[in-house]
Amino acid sequence: MARSMSRGRPSSQAVGLRPGTSMWRTVKGFWPYLWPAERADLRMRIILATGLLIIAKLVTISVPYTFKWATDAVAPAALAGQSDVVLLISIPLGLTLLYGFSRVLMALLTQFRDALFAAVAMHSVRRLANETFEHMHRLSLRFHLERKTGGLTRVLDRGRAGIESIVRMTMLTLAPTIVEFVMILAVLLYEFDWRYALVTILMIIAYMVYTTKATEWRMGIRRSMNDSDTDASGKAVDSLLNFETVKYFGAEGREAARYDKAMEKFEKASVKAYVSLAVLNSGQAIIFTAGLTFCMALVIDGIRQGRHTVGDFVLVNAMLIQLYQPLNFMGMVYREIKQALIDIDQMFDVLDHEPEIADRPGAQPLHIKDGEVRFENVRFGYTPERTILDGINFTVPAGQTVAIVGPSGAGKSTISRLMFRFYEPQSGRILIDDQDIGAVKQVSLRAAIGMVPQDTVLFNDTIYYNIRYGRWDASREEIEAAAQLAQIDGFIKSLPDGYETNVGERGLKLSGGEKQRVAIARTILKAPPILVLDEATSALDSFTEREIQNALEAVSRGRTTLVIAHRLSTIINADEILVLEKGKIAERGRHGELLEKKGIYAELWKRQREVAEARQMLEKTGETLTTPVLLADKGA
Repeated sequence: MARSMSRGRPSSQAVGLRPGTSMWRTVKGFWPYLWPAERADLRMRIILATGLLIIAKLVTISVPYTFKWATDAVAPAALAGQSDVVLLISIPLGLTLLYGFSRVLMALLTQFRDALFAAVAMHSVRRLANETFEHMHRLSLRFHLERKTGGLTRVLDRGRAGIESIVRMTMLTLAPTIVEFVMILAVLLYEFDWRYALVTILMIIAYMVYTTKATEWRMGIRRSMNDSDTDASGKAVDSLLNFETVKYFGAEGREAARYDKAMEKFEKASVKAYVSLAVLNSGQAIIFTAGLTFCMALVIDGIRQGRHTVGDFVLVNAMLIQLYQPLNFMGMVYREIKQALIDIDQMFDVLDHEPEIADRPGAQPLHIKDGEVRFENVRFGYTPERTILDGINFTVPAGQTVAIVGPSGAGKSTISRLMFRFYEPQSGRILIDDQDIGAVKQVSLRAAIGMVPQDTVLFNDTIYYNIRYGRWDASREEIEAAAQLAQIDGFIKSLPDGYETNVGERGLKLSGGEKQRVAIARTILKAPPILVLDEATSALDSFTEREIQNALEAVSRGRTTLVIAHRLSTIINADEILVLEKGKIAERGRHGELLEKKGIYAELWKRQREVAEARQMLEKTGETLTTPVLLADKGA
């Protein structure tokens, strides 16, 4: 449904109202959500709310009449012919009580109607917001890497608020106001004459034209506000997500200045918005007051000629004053809908993006028989100008371990991303048990592969939640067993809250090694037939690495395992080692064979051994590693 609303609209990154966007198109797109075919209870609420709307507006129209009758009853001309004191008092008092009762009934019916429709409105908001959120998850990794997370969440938040505004304004304000306009014009024609109706119509037209023009002017200001708001929010989120980096470089002042500069733009745009709102409200008040005054002058002339009473004067005043509120709502409706359209336009822009990676028509689930993984002449580049993988060919036999090593930028992690179909190769194929992964369902593919990434990011929840994420239906015993295999169970139980300890934003309350072990436990719990270890021990110290390496070898035993390694000491038992250089496989073989070749792998091994020996010597003397040694370790 969400796609139907954006289909046919040009895709653009511009923050603003595109030519194809209109109130009618938006309302038309919302209709399936406002009239849900699968919810008879919500459709009945709409019918009842519509009935209450008509009754409430009939009562609303009767309120000025009760005011007129009460006024005529206490007018000197009416009192002159009365001799019964009780009657004289009771009639005006009764009409006054009727007036008060009518106003209370009008308010109660209106509020009950709004409460009845609230479930329909919020159900539609929830459905559409959820579909947009699901669509964001369907979009490619490239889409998310190109956008700031803070800005994207602001798009979702403002879009959701915009959806709510449109639903509320169109169904709870626009429709009732149109009904009331028609009823008031009918009363003016029936009780008075065409001149009153004409003045009122002209006043409404002038009011709406002015409102439209002024609102269009304000929309540019609103867009500027949205831009500066998104920019400020994005900078704040980006800075807080990099809290430690800010501290490392003592950049708090620079970050504050950067945020303040964005807020300065927001401040200026906000001041312009308030000024423009004052101009809009002032013009509306002048136009309405002119129409009201002209109609009251016509009634005074009618009273002079004996065609109208004082009550008619009160009736016209009350009727038009009563018209002012819905008329003012009409101005607000237009403003709110235009503003909401600008807000949800960015959401529609997200919905306009088709997922870069989608299941092919007729895609079947992946069926794992043995778990053999094969790359056949795979070529890939993130951009056409730069090739990352250039004709890669290798096989990971079922149940065996193949390691991939090489310098940074050689394409090691790209291989794991292609296996998960975050990207598609430009040419060549990736097969699992002779099934092209491009032709199977993505859900089944990712269910078959377990991943321990280099950079572990945890949910801002408990340790239990983060481990359980690997397999949601796992029992607590299975979760704790996975933690034991990952060598983190003892640490968790030493915490005051144990498994219920919150790890904080991105897991910042845990050390790098602790986060990595939680990720390993999560993958162990998933128990997939194929494992990908993307530098899984890179964040661990040498002692912890040795502990976990045994656990990883135990978990990978009998499973097809692809290891992307930085520390060569972790892969010496691999069945085959591939050495990548400039997107090609430069060397391949087992650890001993590659050392005998005295090529790239042997040089990498030599460097790392030198670094390891230097580290041991420095640890004995209590000194620290020098920068050149660290760089040598990193380069290896």
